[in-house]
Amino acid sequence: MNTQHLIFGPFEFITENGCLLRDNRPVAIGARGASLLAVLLAADGRVVAKSALMDAVWPGLAVEESNLSVQIAALRKLLGPASDGGDWIITVPRVGYRFSGPAESRTDGSDSEGHAEARSSPGIAVLPFENLGGDAERQYLADGIADDLIMALARFRWFRVASRGASFARRTGPRDPKSIAHELGVDFLVDGAIRHTGDRMRISVYLADVMKGATVWCEHYDLQVAEVFAVQDAIAERIAAAVEPELLLRHGLQVAPHTGNVTAWDLVRQGTFNFHKVTQPTHLLARRFFREAAELDPMLPEAQIWRARVNAGLIAYGWTENPAADGKEGLDAALRAIYLDARNPYAHYALAIVSAYTGRADQAILAAERSIELGPSFALGYLVLGMARLFVGDAAGARKPMARGLELNPHDPQNAVWFSLLMLALFFSGDVEGALDTGRAALKARPDWPALLRIEACCHRALGHSEEARRCSLAAGDLPEPAGDALGPFRDGNKEWAIRLDGLLREAEHQTSGSDRNAISED
Repeated sequence: MNTQHLIFGPFEFITENGCLLRDNRPVAIGARGASLLAVLLAADGRVVAKSALMDAVWPGLAVEESNLSVQIAALRKLLGPASDGGDWIITVPRVGYRFSGPAESRTDGSDSEGHAEARSSPGIAVLPFENLGGDAERQYLADGIADDLIMALARFRWFRVASRGASFARRTGPRDPKSIAHELGVDFLVDGAIRHTGDRMRISVYLADVMKGATVWCEHYDLQVAEVFAVQDAIAERIAAAVEPELLLRHGLQVAPHTGNVTAWDLVRQGTFNFHKVTQPTHLLARRFFREAAELDPMLPEAQIWRARVNAGLIAYGWTENPAADGKEGLDAALRAIYLDARNPYAHYALAIVSAYTGRADQAILAAERSIELGPSFALGYLVLGMARLFVGDAAGARKPMARGLELNPHDPQNAVWFSLLMLALFFSGDVEGALDTGRAALKARPDWPALLRIEACCHRALGHSEEARRCSLAAGDLPEPAGDALGPFRDGNKEWAIRLDGLLREAEHQTSGSDRNAISED
């Protein structure tokens, strides 16, 4: 399908995904700014009423007009002056706004493949590092080094960095670089190994340009464990310099404010190693590590980011006996992380995810938008933005960021929840067929996730496909139930939607056994 590109001055706006480029480089416009710009450009110089702009940016929500003024001012600042020295966006008193200059339109179909590649951001995946020592108790260090590189590279706004889940899914099995890069949709692979002996560590890192079949850069570091902070920053900078030297020279590396406390850093690494196992005991153990790290070093932002994320996970999966206390701890930790490292997209994501699961969806939306502004290719930011919008009942507004997040992060084993939420967003915004298509794609990746089958059963039932609804309901009932209740906030915030789903599912199940398995509410 051809994608429309609108060109004005040094800018290029891609209507399909809301991406803004300046001189062929991505600009962090933010979701609301992109919505505003899309409407103004589509008007082709005509005046757009304030009400129309507000409907485009906040569909279905009642907001103050001052919010529009703030967004317009931010967009003007982002675009800077037009070629004639005036504003790109002109205010029409008491009516609305119009775009000052014409925008040339063209589609991808008229562009050459080489030009399209020149405009795209380079994609990078960091594969799990090999633990050469063979000591299973030290595996967390190998994983921790790779985790840190993923987070460090995410700070470079012009990179697309594959998610940790997608990269680490390639831990086992063949490691053919070209097939891995193709699956992850990236151009470069970072691989490596560590050997840990006493208080010393050797880190080997390799950067490969997969399409050229060439090693771009490799290095070995022999160091004391206490020196690992500076080395990780150096590795991230060397990778960036090898891929985009001009951009690195222009913008530099915004390093995290490391404190040098290696014990706290080690505790965070042990915590993340357990966090990613996604069970109640390992989540609780991970929180103990994060709490200890935060107490030992209150200035370490990673300890606060992960303390927020683990509390959100405990609440989301129903693994907490005191969700109010855990929610408060998570929120306090996320706000502390932002205070310590305000330009880290993961810090704002942490605030967004814990806010979404503590009934603060409006705050979650703002935090998610900020994470995307800091990292325009940050998949988790788009996903949590879609989640938060769905939780407040904005199904239509949830679709685009959720789809964009899954597009950036298609192979993460944890995507089952995100796919479920995208299906619900499509269903409740009137695209039931689209929800079914999404469900089919999702089940290829996670056929063992019963929520996907149950939502699919509801879709089939809504369309009158009785046999298909019956088949999906039976298949879901045969699967083991995952622990926790990741869709709880969706039902709590959208009672009418939850009732409708339950009714459709009962109808499908009635044809099956006459039983009343309240499957959606037990996911």
